Amino acid sequence: MSNWNPITPSIYHRLAFGSAYGLTDVGLVRKSNQDNFLIDPAIGLVAVADGMGGHEGGEIASYTALQTMREAIAESIRAQAGGAAPALSDRQDPDATWQDQHMPAVMTVYEAVEHANAQVYVANVSNERGEGGGMGTTLTGFWHSQDGAPPIVFHVGDSRLYRLRGAELSVLTRDQTLYQQALEDGAADNLPARNLLLQAIGPQATVAPDVKLCPCEPGDLLMLCSDGLYGNTPHAAIAAVMLRASAQSLDQCCFDLIELAKQHGSRDNITAVLALVER
Repeated sequence: MSNWNPITPSIYHRLAFGSAYGLTDVGLVRKSNQDNFLIDPAIGLVAVADGMGGHEGGEIASYTALQTMREAIAESIRAQAGGAAPALSDRQDPDATWQDQHMPAVMTVYEAVEHANAQVYVANVSNERGEGGGMGTTLTGFWHSQDGAPPIVFHVGDSRLYRLRGAELSVLTRDQTLYQQALEDGAADNLPARNLLLQAIGPQATVAPDVKLCPCEPGDLLMLCSDGLYGNTPHAAIAAVMLRASAQSLDQCCFDLIELAKQHGSRDNITAVLALVER
């Protein structure tokens, strides 16, 4: 029996800068869905997690990572509202070249991802699955900390964040896979399998997430997705569907993206979350 539960219902959500909608599908081959997604307008957090580790293990990992991320961000917001210093302010480097007004929020995100990793790792250890073993999950998303601030992107694994600006679709994250690493090293033959991750949430005691600012403009369409969506699907085909999206059709666009992945032979769970920047 599956333990899978959707964290966020597939309904329209109103964010501070626009609207969002998410949809996940078990796909054509899998017996269970190890993907999950989170849209929490109250704290401005949107994320996707693609679990691994066998039936139920991956489901637990993705659910735990997203819930822990939400709790950590919410706790940081409560602490700052109560006048407490940002969680990692004591670790900031006064000589850092990129230190600015967004640094406390960036460090809050970094710590939240570390906390999510620790929660899944502890569960693995308690199940006698030590370093490198047990369940895990990707974790990719963004946090809009306050009005006027750019969203902060966080990324571990090979789920992706895309941005459609005008007619140009860009991938804003780098796949943390042996395959991507081989491509960047110039390899053309005998490439590794696409799904071999360099890191994930849970299998190791430490994790090094990519965290960065993501300046947005009105009209930008952001998409978070698991590799089940993009793995076999041409970039141009994804762009063509996203170009049809509007504030009133995010639900249909998510459905069409999932169907597109199925048409191109996806053998994995498929998740798409769209966020339209309206101001």
